[in-house]
Amino acid sequence: MSSKPIAVVALGGNAISDPNEPKETIHTQFQQTRRSMSAIVSLLKAGYRIALTHGNGPQIGYELIRVEAAYGKAPDQPIGVLDANTGGWMGYMIEQSLTNRLHDENMQQPVVSVITQIIVDQNDPALLDPSKFIGPTYSRRQAEDKINVDGWKMKRYNKGRWRRVVGSPIPLEIVNADTIRMLLDHDHVVICAGGGGVPVYRDENGHLEGVDSVIDKDRASALLGNRIGAKDLLIMTGVEKVSLNFGKANQKDIDKLTVSEAHQYAEDGQFPAGSMGPKMEAAIQFIEEGGERVIITDLKHARAALDGKAGTTLVAG
Repeated sequence: MSSKPIAVVALGGNAISDPNEPKETIHTQFQQTRRSMSAIVSLLKAGYRIALTHGNGPQIGYELIRVEAAYGKAPDQPIGVLDANTGGWMGYMIEQSLTNRLHDENMQQPVVSVITQIIVDQNDPALLDPSKFIGPTYSRRQAEDKINVDGWKMKRYNKGRWRRVVGSPIPLEIVNADTIRMLLDHDHVVICAGGGGVPVYRDENGHLEGVDSVIDKDRASALLGNRIGAKDLLIMTGVEKVSLNFGKANQKDIDKLTVSEAHQYAEDGQFPAGSMGPKMEAAIQFIEEGGERVIITDLKHARAALDGKAGTTLVAG
């Protein structure tokens, strides 16, 4: 049984999809994933057991395009099944990339992917008023067809374009938490809660049933960390540090803050819902539910951030 501390590392979209890649393919996604593994190896060398989570925003959009193109030719696949689908093939991609990198580093450490079911409330208000954009954009006429024919919920995305919206319920429990912890105790790197996990609920018979929605990856990562006894949560994003007055002339980077300070900044509107807001909410949740430290930074600075030399660190207080 390993006694090393546990860290949950939540990979952002840039770890899989290079924002500077003009024409993304599965090959470019593999290339970007391989590059991202340097940060994970450095954390393993620092003595951590790692549960590795990841987003799936662009990828589930691609899956929806494929499903739509196959209407009438192949069975439809609901959002919940697509959550599991992306968790599977993206888990494979990360697992293979990390396994190969560990081989090159002469590190004999097993890596495994776990399709992770996460309990949500089937009556969560977010399911009644969906707001999470997903998939490609459509014209107004196309959107009206999707609403009237397919029953989709659609909202205006930008001028003249509309996108499908689905609910993003609050994660409540990790169905596979004991399995993930067992694998970590035997020193496996566990890739789990991919894309925020697969949202499910328990029916009147106690059976699991899928929910057509998507769970925020950082919220799921925070819950996972609390359930498996993680000391640290590392949220990997596209910037080195969290900033106040982001994008303004008086922008100020934050090195360290407490939960109470984070609450105050959030009330002041410093962490908008469309950018840093969900990450800070997840970070606060992790600390308030028993975690010790949250680090928000980019992949390049992950290792330095552990030593307090980069990134933004959130602690209790």
